[in-house]
Amino acid sequence: MLTAARLREDFHGVEGLGWISALRTKEIQKLVAGSGFQFSLFDDRDFGEVYSPEFPGERLIACRNPLLQQERARKREDLLQATERELQLIVDATCRLKNRLQGKSRIALRVGKIIHRFKMGKHFVIEITETSFSFRRDPESIASEAALDGIYVIRTNVPVPELSAEEAVRSYKRLSTVERAFRSCKTVDLHVRPIYHQLPERVRAHVFLCMLAYSVEWHMRQKLAPLLFDDEDPAAGESLRASIVAPAQQSPSAQRKACTLRTADGLPVHSFATLLRDLATLTKNRVQPKTLAFSPFDTLARPTPLQQRALSLLSVAA
Repeated sequence: MLTAARLREDFHGVEGLGWISALRTKEIQKLVAGSGFQFSLFDDRDFGEVYSPEFPGERLIACRNPLLQQERARKREDLLQATERELQLIVDATCRLKNRLQGKSRIALRVGKIIHRFKMGKHFVIEITETSFSFRRDPESIASEAALDGIYVIRTNVPVPELSAEEAVRSYKRLSTVERAFRSCKTVDLHVRPIYHQLPERVRAHVFLCMLAYSVEWHMRQKLAPLLFDDEDPAAGESLRASIVAPAQQSPSAQRKACTLRTADGLPVHSFATLLRDLATLTKNRVQPKTLAFSPFDTLARPTPLQQRALSLLSVAA
């Protein structure tokens, strides 16, 4: 979300405000093409700091993820092959004996639809005439893009004493937590929208209450983690990680819960939503005795073992 324009216009020169973002593909291409970047950076480690005069006063941390590199190569090859199959049909249409496809504009229109669908036009050399069409791969374009497979560059203005390169990468990867919070607030749990208020102070109050509700949800998730699919021991999972650039690992307890669908004490594992629905079955009942000599009284439903465990984790007396 923090584009170069936003960083320049909204954050430049603001004291005490740190930010972490990432370079776009074109910016990475310019950085790699410069004299200050060497691919030997990744010989011993999968991340390291680089410097560029294009980003004064900023730190750049280049990372290479081998798994991401393989996945992008696979996707590109699949898209190239799919594009070739569709383009070959156009070639065949220009060569058939009956109802032959002719006309430069007609051929180009069909080719354009294929290129737009697969977004692989940059990797092909295409020749169109009034009566023919041919194509071939552009190996230089493919090699140029493949050289950047798995590479991403994080940029930040936070100095080294406050944030090491490893911590910068870790903080950037926590973007998924922010995205999850947005989804929770907007659609999944809290439904911050639509907003039916008109006055500014009421809109601010509405958003504030939604953020307050999300804060309560976050703390509840932390306490209820032993009953949820959430990882209750993230430190153990972090210790299994080969590198900060490598994919996150689940702790052994989280893997066990995912496989057995049971907690350590034998209770069924829940998502946060299904656990709340289970807790919602706890009721407070008003009892009216048939004999008028007795006054009405309230009684609480007896919690199940799962509900009792959840209430104890939340420090709520049943």
